[in-house]
Amino acid sequence: MTTDLITKPYDLEERTFQFAKSVALFIKNIPRNISNNEYSLQLVRSSGSVGANYIEANENLGKKDFLMRIKISRKEAKESSFWLRLIIETNDEVTAKEGHKIFKESEELKKILSSIIVKSQ
Repeated sequence: MTTDLITKPYDLEERTFQFAKSVALFIKNIPRNISNNEYSLQLVRSSGSVGANYIEANENLGKKDFLMRIKISRKEAKESSFWLRLIIETNDEVTAKEGHKIFKESEELKKILSSIIVKSQ
């Protein structure tokens, strides 16, 4: 499976969408077991929330609302990294290899969102 993360869009809304999409496609291909099922549910929620909260931030009601939404988006990116790491470290090499690509993107999104927070305060 290839992901769209290789060509990283400059539009952060699109990039967060592609991240959530990549997660959804990745989840379809991991082995089904009790832990993967639970981790997958959590990962799908948090990865989608990164972009949803970023979109909300762009429709802000002021600076305070913007910062709160960006912080939530960053928190969800951190959570996505956590669930991805669990999946990577508890599955075979093939799953881990694909998961690692998405994990790197979650780490990059965290850094981007952190930079936005610092520059906006």
